[in-house]
Amino acid sequence: MRHKPTVLAREIVASSRIFRVEQVQLRFANGAERTYERLVGHGGGHGAVMIVAMADAEHALLVEEYCGGTETYERSLPKGLIEPGEDVLAAANRELKEEAGFGARQLEHLTELSLSPGYMSQKIHVVLATDLFEERLEGDEPEPMRVDRVNLRELAELARNPDFTEGRALAALYLARDLLIQRGVLSL
Repeated sequence: MRHKPTVLAREIVASSRIFRVEQVQLRFANGAERTYERLVGHGGGHGAVMIVAMADAEHALLVEEYCGGTETYERSLPKGLIEPGEDVLAAANRELKEEAGFGARQLEHLTELSLSPGYMSQKIHVVLATDLFEERLEGDEPEPMRVDRVNLRELAELARNPDFTEGRALAALYLARDLLIQRGVLSL
């Protein structure tokens, strides 16, 4: 069994409105010492959700939004932050209504995914949403999001599409696809 390294020191070395950079000095079981830096939340975070919303037995909804990190419009799954006092499934349904204009009668927590565990502490809850109905809530997006559909049988093609680059969204789609195949809802 591996033992976690001993934390020798921690310090916030940079901070912005959204991010904090924490420097952590560690000593490993073999005596090696290293300094790591990672992005951490501001302490008040309640997590985030990403929704695989099934329009029908084989199509999931995608939304297109401007992404400041890549400076492009990209397609991905609806997602957002969990608000204080809100549980994961309620947050998923709210974000789905805000970003895609649909709610779901059935919501199921699938897993949690990290984006880059070597450099970020945050994880995102993946939720499968089925039995959709039209309902739009006002969100905090600066402009309306275009809603698109992807066939779960065409995920390899989607992965090669230059306007769909978010790895955790692709992983969530594959997880949902495999679960729906296992349940006999979808066949390849």
